[in-house]
Amino acid sequence: MDTLPTLLIPGLAATARLYEVQIPALWRLGPVMVANHTRRESMPALVEDILAHAPPRFALAGLSMGGYIAFEIMRQAPDRVLKLVLLDTSARPDTPEQTARRRLMIEKAGPGDLSLVTDLMFPALVHADRKGDETLKAAVEEMLFETGLAAFIRQQTAIMSRPDSRPGLSAIRCPALVLVGDGDELTPPALAGEIAQGIEGARLVTVPHCGHLSTLERPEFVTKAIVEWLQGN
Repeated sequence: MDTLPTLLIPGLAATARLYEVQIPALWRLGPVMVANHTRRESMPALVEDILAHAPPRFALAGLSMGGYIAFEIMRQAPDRVLKLVLLDTSARPDTPEQTARRRLMIEKAGPGDLSLVTDLMFPALVHADRKGDETLKAAVEEMLFETGLAAFIRQQTAIMSRPDSRPGLSAIRCPALVLVGDGDELTPPALAGEIAQGIEGARLVTVPHCGHLSTLERPEFVTKAIVEWLQGN
């Protein structure tokens, strides 16, 4: 297989640490870049910023918010994406309930105590059996603090205003892998199935005993699935 750069996009309040196990394996296939998705507060502006620093053509992978951004990249520059990996994400816009929860997190983060945000976010991010996993919670909090309050608010603002990506699924022509944890509470398997059905030829992989943070919860499984898929297409 020809060398192909991979562009990784983290999720909300996540950094390159989200892909710390995947990066070395992907590097063997070609250069790896982790996008900075902290500097703008709308999806179009975020993507313009990311594309300005991205390779001319690349494989694209995004988890959760990273998937929302990936859909915007497919709208703005579909010819630059040769392969697409969508992890634990949704093609749907925010529901009123989701937007209200995001505003609550912004309110809690306002005084600068990001630990309160971690307490709000973490239970829904992981499989039911990992809700008491303090090591994983500490990793989530570390990424949140690395992201910082101002960037966290910009990211939430971008997510709340994102468009419905379902109408554009049929226009995606590059090979696509859609992966989801079987216990993902934020973007459940049914939403991954909706994406896979909408993209012609997409492959759907369900990760057993896994929640929303698949790259951290089941890193070896996810790495193997992505690498084998990139090598096989």
